[in-house]
Amino acid sequence: MTSRDTLGWRRVFAVVGPSTNTVVEPEFAAMRPAGVTNQYRDIYIENARALSDEAFMAGAEVITGAVDAALRTAMTCEPDYLVMGVSAITFIGGAPACERFVSHVHELTGKQVSVGSVSCVEAMKAYGGIRRIAVLSPYYPMANMHVARYFSDYGITTVRDLPLRCKSWTDISRVTERQIADALKQLDGDDIDAVVQVGTNLSMARMAPVAEAFLGKPVIAINTATYWHALRSNGIHDAVDGFGPLLTHLDLSKG
Repeated sequence: MTSRDTLGWRRVFAVVGPSTNTVVEPEFAAMRPAGVTNQYRDIYIENARALSDEAFMAGAEVITGAVDAALRTAMTCEPDYLVMGVSAITFIGGAPACERFVSHVHELTGKQVSVGSVSCVEAMKAYGGIRRIAVLSPYYPMANMHVARYFSDYGITTVRDLPLRCKSWTDISRVTERQIADALKQLDGDDIDAVVQVGTNLSMARMAPVAEAFLGKPVIAINTATYWHALRSNGIHDAVDGFGPLLTHLDLSKG
């Protein structure tokens, strides 16, 4: 009989994210069911200052270049599954680029992985009937263009978007609930089916279900979608309260 990890007797997740990110680890921890552990491993990056369109895209390229080292570190704990706690790099270049990235991760580690871009699309399928969206991000306009392109590859139209233009990687975690609420109100309208939030260091996991109530439509937070995708991909269907329909009763789409 093969022994299992004492605490991660169902699954050990290796979560890989930027070293500047302070939101993914606590949000994933709050969503973690019994028997699953999250082993967070850093993608080392410096905290970029005075971000702009060009600086943001250059910073994303730096993150991409540092992923492999973080994955090698993560594999030393012999995880069952990988979860990416960074989202921008999985949108850039659209669906084909993301598919190449996921294939590269699998070739390097031999493990399957949940990434934010794929998880958001699967979450929209699970909700059903979502074809037109608004997007909230801490990014800059150029990065938001890549997000819209990615979703368009799956037939989802981004009607409008709001880039918060955070000035550093760590500033993303300092966006307040009031600022997020104001942004959501700006994005809402009768011409959209849902709001999708991207950017893993922007804390919205607990706020999204509240926003669903006052907007009357799905609000998908990327960290919730990613962790939901990881759990469901591993056959874990526990209901976790406080994070909306994805973690209480929705399953991965079958088609």
